[in-house]
Amino acid sequence: MNAFETLLDCFAYYKIPVNRTEGNVVYTIKSYTIEVEKNGLYKLLQSNEVIAPFDDINELSLFILEY
Repeated sequence: MNAFETLLDCFAYYKIPVNRTEGNVVYTIKSYTIEVEKNGLYKLLQSNEVIAPFDDINELSLFILEY
């Protein structure tokens, strides 16, 4: 499983809906966009502004649910 598939699997586990995907980008709730980078980082954006990079998808998922 690659980083993109792992992210989608993690979102399914946390019941975070995925609105759509385009290439290496996932669009989800609260206008969050996650760009899966080749180095294994997940770049979280909202309204085209970078919120933070995450290397832990569980931490990323909990952040999305909480904020």
